Amino acid sequence: MTTESKHQSRAGDAKTAPRKVLYLHLSPYQHEDIPDLLDDWQVIRADSIPEAKAALYECKFQVALVRFGELDDEQQLAFEQLVEESPPLNWIALIEADNVDKGTFSQLIHDYFFDYYTLPLSDKNPYLAATLGHAYGLGQLREFEREQRRYREECQMVGASPAIMLVFSQIRKVAGVDATVLITGSSGTGKELIAQAIHQRSRRRLGPFVALNCGALPEHLVQAELFGHEKGAFTGAHCRKIGRIEAAMGGTLFLDEIGDLPLPLQVNLLRFLQEETIERLGGNDTLYIDARVIAATHKDLQGEVKAGEFREDLYYRLNVLSIEVPDLKEREGDIELLANFFFRKFTEGQHHKVRGFSRKAIAAMNHHDWPGNVRELINRVRKAIVMTENRLITAADLGLENAETTQVLPTLEQVRDQAELQAIKRGLLHARNNVSSAARLLGVSRVTLYRLMEKHHLLDSKKG
Repeated sequence: MTTESKHQSRAGDAKTAPRKVLYLHLSPYQHEDIPDLLDDWQVIRADSIPEAKAALYECKFQVALVRFGELDDEQQLAFEQLVEESPPLNWIALIEADNVDKGTFSQLIHDYFFDYYTLPLSDKNPYLAATLGHAYGLGQLREFEREQRRYREECQMVGASPAIMLVFSQIRKVAGVDATVLITGSSGTGKELIAQAIHQRSRRRLGPFVALNCGALPEHLVQAELFGHEKGAFTGAHCRKIGRIEAAMGGTLFLDEIGDLPLPLQVNLLRFLQEETIERLGGNDTLYIDARVIAATHKDLQGEVKAGEFREDLYYRLNVLSIEVPDLKEREGDIELLANFFFRKFTEGQHHKVRGFSRKAIAAMNHHDWPGNVRELINRVRKAIVMTENRLITAADLGLENAETTQVLPTLEQVRDQAELQAIKRGLLHARNNVSSAARLLGVSRVTLYRLMEKHHLLDSKKG
């Protein structure tokens, strides 16, 4: 690999580093000397795929030139792998005019290249320089936008629907209050993400965020995981183990699927919530633990209490503050936002032929009922990215080719109930949960609003 830089002194005088371009020469022929034609660029030349890989590893490029000769299948595969395994950058091809219409080159250019020029360049050099500059600028904008997007998406969850905006508002409110929170919602709606968002916005954000799925472990292991144990506490306890509660000291303990916590352990958890103390299994020392508890469940805990499957006193200890997470199908307009977010997440830093979603794919996603919620969307998008042979992901790639025809239409009563529920939630949000003010905003009496809140089970969450 060689470096050609005719104008380093000029760049030094301007006190700006010259723009870099990778020049991959894969042709046995030599026409114009490319470095001589690019006055304002530092040209990094590579004469093989391995040299290009090394250059891409050592330097950061926004744009690359490739001089092609004849390509056999092995060489084409090697080049495609180079592009797909490299960081995103804009590739420009230099090819013989006779090769433009050949199937191999036309498909390769269509799939991988920003632009191409035919050789010899002759008087086309100013146009090539302009194309390089344009591609370089677009690469810088792409990188800047990616950094800005990463910041935005790390700082907040994704969505713009009224249903999720209500959740965002609730997150901000409960984050500033050091009390237990109960997050309810169907499986796959992102309850742990909400717990993390609360933690990140709370005064405990510098402390640990410790999570435990109460339904993923057998009963005899859950107790040891929660409270820890001393050496010799039971067979196999060869050393002291710090439990999840103790590990969350100064931070937040997230108990997922709290509805699956066995009844005997509910008593121990209740005592911790009341006294803020624990004892390790097999130990006698009482340990004070300062940790905030956030719990989540997909179950109807009030129904579990009535059935005797969940302690009523623990339910009220957990349900001091509450957030109900909407199903994905209730988040109007968010499906496309989320699909594009996860597409970027799974393709970032890699070069894929796939560029996004077709319009029919977006329509199919919007018509799908999403019983698995956001988790199902993630799985479908990830699988489609890997399996698709198309430049745009289709409905068939997502496994939703029949989504529009198989959709079960809601009844008018269901539509009215859903609209009524969303209107009440928005009214209460704007009125800061003041029922009288919300009733005025909604144009109903206070008594009518109370009746509607009872109908949609909103009174309990308001009390919480």
